[in-house]
This record gives sequence, C-alpha cells and structure tokens, in this order.
Amino acid sequence: MIYFDHAATTPVRPEVVSVIQESLIEDFGNPSSTYALGRRTRQQIEQSRRIFAASIKADPADIIITSCGSESNNTAIIPTALALKGKGKHLITSAAEHHAVLHPMHYLETLGFEVTYLPVDEAGKVPLQSLKDAVRADTILVSLMYANNEVGSINPVAEIGAFLAEKDILFHTDAVQAYGSEQIDVRQQQIDLLSVSAHKINGPKGIGFLYRKNGLHLPNFIHGGSQENDHRGGTENTPYIRGFAEAVVLMEAERTESNRKKRELSDYFLRGLEKSGIRFESNSVHAEGVPHILSIWLPGMRSDKLLIQCDLKGIMLAAGSACTAGSLEPSHVLEAMYGKGNPRATESLRISFGSDNTTAEVDTLLDLLQSIHKKQYKNG
Repeated sequence: MIYFDHAATTPVRPEVVSVIQESLIEDFGNPSSTYALGRRTRQQIEQSRRIFAASIKADPADIIITSCGSESNNTAIIPTALALKGKGKHLITSAAEHHAVLHPMHYLETLGFEVTYLPVDEAGKVPLQSLKDAVRADTILVSLMYANNEVGSINPVAEIGAFLAEKDILFHTDAVQAYGSEQIDVRQQQIDLLSVSAHKINGPKGIGFLYRKNGLHLPNFIHGGSQENDHRGGTENTPYIRGFAEAVVLMEAERTESNRKKRELSDYFLRGLEKSGIRFESNSVHAEGVPHILSIWLPGMRSDKLLIQCDLKGIMLAAGSACTAGSLEPSHVLEAMYGKGNPRATESLRISFGSDNTTAEVDTLLDLLQSIHKKQYKNG
C-alpha cells in the first residue's frame, strides 16, 4: 500500500492515539460539572485550547473548538453574515474555494445575500486587485482560502488582511490545508476568522477549531448548552480535543523538517516525470505553494482511469478534493483556473505527500505512469 493522498486525510500518529486512549479512560467526567473529575477534564480542554491559540499567535479565549473544518467554515460564514445583514448583504469569495465555503455562500444567496465569486489566475491565486475592484460599500465579509486543497497555491493572505482591515470588512480564511506547513500569525496577517481541522495534521477526524478575533461576537451555530463561551452547545469531545492538541505539538516541533522532506519528494517526482518522457504540466506553481500538494496535468490520460489503475496496484492518490472524489465531475478548481471545458479538469492528478513517504514509493508510481503512458502511446 502506497498512500499519496495526505491532502484528503492523514494517518493518525501513534502518539496521538496514545493520548486519546488515555483520555478515554481518565477524562470521562463532564467538563461542565463542578466536582473534581469534571474540573480536571475542563483543565485538559483549556490546556489544549492554549496550544491551539499559541500555534496561530492568538488568545485562548478566541478559539472555538468545532467538529471539523467544514463546521468551522459554516460557523464563520453563516452566523456572521446573518448578524451583519443590517450593515450590508454583499459577500466575496473565490470560485476555487472548498465546497465547505462555496455551499454556505450558495445557501446565503437563497436568503437574499449577493455573493461575488472572484476568479483565480493560472497559479490558482486570487489577484489582490480583483478583490479591491469587487469590494463595495455594502460588503460585510470576505472568505478566501489560505492554501488551495487541490493545487496547493497560497493566496496573499497578509496583503488581503491589510486591505480589508482598512475597509473595516471581516476577513475569513479556510486554513485547513495551510495549517500544517505555514507559519500563521492572525494578528500580523489581520485575519478575523480562521478555520482548521485536525485530520490534515495526523490528528483524528471529527475535531477542529475556529479562530474568531477577540471582541467579534458570533451568534451560536449550535444551540443547547453554554459550552465554548456560549458559542457552541454540546458536551466537548475531550479525548479528541487532547489528541488534536498532541498532533499540534508534534506538528510545531517537526514542521521545518517535514516541509523539507515533502518538498524534496515533490521535486524528486517532477524530475522523474521529466526523465520518463511522459508529457505533463504542473497545475499552479509548485515552488510557491504548500510543499505537500502537487497537481499535474497528463494530457490524454483521463484522471478516472488513472485512479483505477493506481488503485489496482495499491497506490492511493486523487484527481481533486476528497470531498468530490466519488464524483466524475470535472474539478471546479481547475475549471476556475483554466476555464470550463479545459482538458486539465479531467486529466489531472493530485499527489499529496506525507513525511513517511519515500523515494522508492515515488519510483513505483513513476514506473506505473510510464507503463500506462507507453501502452496508451502504442495503442494510439
């Protein structure tokens, strides 16, 4: 088994599993209880919250623990828009966002909001000037991803934050794919809302967090109890919160070396493709994006057929986002970059590396692609 789909999800680290198992046994007290067992569980949650906050240079009180990146995105977008509709009903996002941003925007359109979907360039980035041109007097919220989940491109987040701060417009960024590799400073980058998910950094699925700037009131997205400073009802998932915090500690300690290794694997793969004689082009500019995501166009080689042949050989990768991997629809990200009907949208692969991958595994994938290419050329 060769796993090249770390942008979809990552294996849970043994150290994280150990913390979760310990917490399942020891932290069974309800953190809202006033007796000792409940207080101990509450302390574990608050220590984890401090770890999350420190990782993005935020205050612990600004962290709302959620179930995933999608919930964080929905919470950042829908209640915020509804709370500010008296000020304006214009929202801005991009055509290349994750569906966990696009679908909330579509929902808000049914409620009378107007959404501008900015184009992206052929590097997969939102040009700052196009954002400046789109802002209006009634613009209340801009949601633009930090790093794209399909092609790895990184938006100019600090420049976007600075511009929107001057305009007094709230800025949300989906940082799910960027959090593991990029140094994030929400104050310096003037980010008001930021979404993160644990399972992209070798933590468990079903846990994430939303940063919201101090003083920014978000109406409850989940009503019930007064957990998360009255922002999210529901008894906290203490074992997964602690497991997530352990994953963050490991991520912070190993980020530099992990980024170096993933970049080396990506470069090794690209050099191998060049030597193989296979026709290809990179989608986006890999050297300017996150180190673990590599998207390549293989002209004449359909993505769906390639994925099946890779799967038969025990090689797991993707054509685009995992959330649409079961669909034969063309990649909306590549269509946003290159236009509808462009063959890249149905002839591209996303290879996303983890620290445990090896050059030998890359060679196995290269050999398979070369074999497929030769058969296709011979039959063609």
